[in-house]
Amino acid sequence: MTTWLARATATVALLLAVPSFAQAQTAVSSGGGLSSKSAEASLPPSTVPGAKAALTPKGKAIPPAAAPAAVKAVIAAGNKIAHKPYKWGGGHARLFDSGYDCSGSVSYALRRAGLLGYSLASGPFMTWGQRGRGQWITIRTNPGHAYMIVAGLRFDTSAHGIGGSRWTTAKRSPRGFVARHPVGF
Repeated sequence: MTTWLARATATVALLLAVPSFAQAQTAVSSGGGLSSKSAEASLPPSTVPGAKAALTPKGKAIPPAAAPAAVKAVIAAGNKIAHKPYKWGGGHARLFDSGYDCSGSVSYALRRAGLLGYSLASGPFMTWGQRGRGQWITIRTNPGHAYMIVAGLRFDTSAHGIGGSRWTTAKRSPRGFVARHPVGF
């Protein structure tokens, strides 16, 4: 499935899941602008039904309602840096940086959710947490790259060049990567 088709499918699924959101996009007050009520309704929902996250057209992830609070916190943190530029070493020397590399991005989201104490490079992620895929969060890592899958969405610096966001619905081959996950997730 092409990236465009995957995004379009995710957007349609989101709009069908939250009909008031779709209706609010076209609500116009008598003055020609959005009324305060329709403006509030046009904000993306804070969660989507079920256990899979959704992706907005602007590249932000919406956590699933069924996700634990820590998973929602990882998604919220990822959203904060989803459009930041790639910066080699970014996110390692300091948590709040002007850009983030692959493992710095993963580390930032996990640290802000309280699941990681300090930033790790991709190599050390290979032995972090528990082995295998997690129910909610899976870190895919090798000595040269790290990314994660959170509630079904991939958070990956290599996706940034595709749609301007680290979040994507596009799958990536796990070949050559070790799967790890935070304990309990």
